[in-house]
Amino acid sequence: QDFAALRDAALRSGTLFRDDAFPPAPSSLGFKELGPGSSKTRGVQWMRPTELCSRPQFIVDGATRTDICQGALGDCWLLAAIASLTLNETILHRVVPHGQSFQHQYAGIFHFQIWQFGEWLDVVVDDYLPTKDGKLLFVHSAEGTEFWSALLEKAYAKVNGCYEALSGGSTSEGFEDFTGGVTEWYDLRKPPRDLYQIILKALERGSLLGCSIDITSAFDMEAVTFKKLVKGHAYSVTGARQVNYRGQALELIRMRNPWGEVEWTGPWSDNSSEWNAVEPALRQQLMVKMEDGEFWSAPKRGEKRPFWGVFEPFLGVLRMGALNLPPPPPPGWLSGISSGNSPAWRWRPSASPSTRYRRPPRWPPSVTSVPKASQCHRCPQGHQGATGVPKTTWFHNVPKDFWCHRCPEATWCHRCPQNLLVPPLAGQSGVHLKRDFFLANASRARSEQFINLREVSTRFRLPPGEYIVVPSTFEPNKEGDFVLRVFSEKRAGTEEMDDKIQATLPDEKVLSEGEIDASFKQLFKQLAGPDMEISVTELQTILNRILSKHKDLRTKGFSIESCRSMVNLMDKDGNGKLGLVEFNVLWNRIRNYLAVFRKFDLDKSGSMSAYEMRMALEAAGYKLNKKLHELIITRYAEPDLAIDFDNFVCCLVRLETMF
Repeated sequence: QDFAALRDAALRSGTLFRDDAFPPAPSSLGFKELGPGSSKTRGVQWMRPTELCSRPQFIVDGATRTDICQGALGDCWLLAAIASLTLNETILHRVVPHGQSFQHQYAGIFHFQIWQFGEWLDVVVDDYLPTKDGKLLFVHSAEGTEFWSALLEKAYAKVNGCYEALSGGSTSEGFEDFTGGVTEWYDLRKPPRDLYQIILKALERGSLLGCSIDITSAFDMEAVTFKKLVKGHAYSVTGARQVNYRGQALELIRMRNPWGEVEWTGPWSDNSSEWNAVEPALRQQLMVKMEDGEFWSAPKRGEKRPFWGVFEPFLGVLRMGALNLPPPPPPGWLSGISSGNSPAWRWRPSASPSTRYRRPPRWPPSVTSVPKASQCHRCPQGHQGATGVPKTTWFHNVPKDFWCHRCPEATWCHRCPQNLLVPPLAGQSGVHLKRDFFLANASRARSEQFINLREVSTRFRLPPGEYIVVPSTFEPNKEGDFVLRVFSEKRAGTEEMDDKIQATLPDEKVLSEGEIDASFKQLFKQLAGPDMEISVTELQTILNRILSKHKDLRTKGFSIESCRSMVNLMDKDGNGKLGLVEFNVLWNRIRNYLAVFRKFDLDKSGSMSAYEMRMALEAAGYKLNKKLHELIITRYAEPDLAIDFDNFVCCLVRLETMF
């Protein structure tokens, strides 16, 4: 949607904009707990800010973290990210563009910029907001007359399908979607010695930080502790300061609860006695005695107070997450690949049948240019190579369509989570790597846990050389688009790699009628009938009768279309039927196809997996590129992605016809 064009049209017509793409209707609220007719949506009315107060404001005196107070939606993770946005004016105005108000050129339309899978989206919304009893149902400002945060929440809900899709998530996702940056994680069971310096430096550079108390069961979700901390709840890290406390330097951290209330009441809280030992001027600068959700605390290594970590209740470990902003090109970091301006790579079931590994990109060190995302070479298991990633290198992998936005269960969509594996390529550039390579070569580096997150990002320190990057889905045989980004301190090039399409078909001796075995002639006479030729329907009957005797093969029988393809391939005189010589050639070919099929049916399932199919095609003399292998699986595989014997034969016949 074009914001300027829509606003101008509304101003010309004299009517306020109404967004039909995300209408003020029950479907925009949710699908289950907030679905149409649910108890939580009774009495909900969509109202414009001009109907809620006499003088609504978009932003008052600049956007601040106190503008964000959580409502009835469990999106504290998102609001913690929005609150952190207000600490960096440059980032904030990238997400919340200047020049929007309820006074100048007001037309009931606003827009925001959200980063999605390699590109910034301009998201248009109308200003209808869900209310109950005349008050905003979801996020709102403390003053009640400022609406930028509520409208930004609506824009993010639109991107994700509905408001309910925002219930439960990771602050790191919000960080990334508002900046295009990359999240880095720290396991605080083993924190780095310079953790406080990392935090200070991150805040100075404009990085965004989040924290939470992890929970062990659903019953702990948003349970309030004795000292007023909320479990399983996302907080923003909004500041860090070192103070002189009783002759010693003490490290303080400031955090904020997006509820705008319920603050930590332990040491260094608003009313704690520790502040009395701080120099008065500094105390007045840092200390704010009001219930605004923000508080200070002094972490000590090894303690679980005050708590660290991006909101990941399903991880069960304490972690800290820092969102690192994307580097400005060209100095410093170099973005090795990004599919933002062209179609993202796609995991496809043809990539691998029984392994988590999927299609990675390949980078030879000799190439210095960085092309847009390109389709890449794939090894038999769906692996692909990546080379030339020297020194400190950051890998960030993001799948598309991670949320099941409107599905009956508001759960994670497990088709897309992924991890990274980086084994050394050992100088084997541009070669087709088979399973044996990965069995014989240990990984050089990998992401910490194989877990179902929306994305993974990992920092490696690698010596100059050639490497393979293997992104994968959490579960095998899942399909989905993904973006892989690489930032390296040293220049790394990329190159598109794929097999060349070619066929090396064996020479086939065609026997004359006199050379054909007498027993075969007798068999043909019985099968062909009086006209001594086999029609398409007769061929179907013959082949299916033979197939019925091979109980180890999974098949539904040859279709009439498959048999017609065979006749078309073998019919030299163009009469639409097979004579003795033609049938003899086809008979021998099918016997050869059966031998290849059984040889590469490694698991003896009676069918071909995608991996087995690739090996079988190579053995039959066909070398195909990635796109053709994907098309073959799409065309010939059953719903479980296995290829039956009849489809295997039909595929080989079609390939030979085309070559």
